[in-house]
Amino acid sequence: MPIPYEASGRTEQKSRTRKALVEAARELLSEGSTPRVEDAAARAQISRTTAYRYFANQRSLLLAAQPQMQPDTLLGPDAPDEPRARLDAFMAAFTEYNLRWEPQLRSALRLSLEDPGQERPLLRRGRAIGWIEDALAPLRDSHPGVDRRALAVAVRSAIGIESLIWLRDIAGQTPEEAAATVRATARALLEAAIAGT
Repeated sequence: MPIPYEASGRTEQKSRTRKALVEAARELLSEGSTPRVEDAAARAQISRTTAYRYFANQRSLLLAAQPQMQPDTLLGPDAPDEPRARLDAFMAAFTEYNLRWEPQLRSALRLSLEDPGQERPLLRRGRAIGWIEDALAPLRDSHPGVDRRALAVAVRSAIGIESLIWLRDIAGQTPEEAAATVRATARALLEAAIAGT
């Protein structure tokens, strides 16, 4: 079995080179472009030949440039217990996260749509459902008739990067307006679920 290029010889230097390429790709993404390996190499002042030793293609580079944050929750230890307040706190954190990582999230969305048979980007694996279920946890006691999983899926369908992209690119909303829209939508879905029980 062959040893990966980065795992042999001068591993610390190779780690720094890889990190420089990933950071260059993130910078380019934040500027609105979808970088190719050679673009990241030029930005990082690394030869194309060397860059392709680390990333065989654009897809592998873009996957590496995705944010690595994978917490179990976006809520802090002092999060409120009241369902509406807790969902509001989650939505503030989630929209901040989406807006902060918007270029990378757009890239992840593009990658997930290009070839469904390929490995899905880390950010396209449904972890937000778990975050939303965590935010809705108090419903277990206050409104046991609410199907929290179904509600989490409904909320996620209306608040993710896909919605923010539509609100920004098609509806012409500012980041602040888009954040307010998705927060209001999440609250409306919660109110409808509570009223339905």
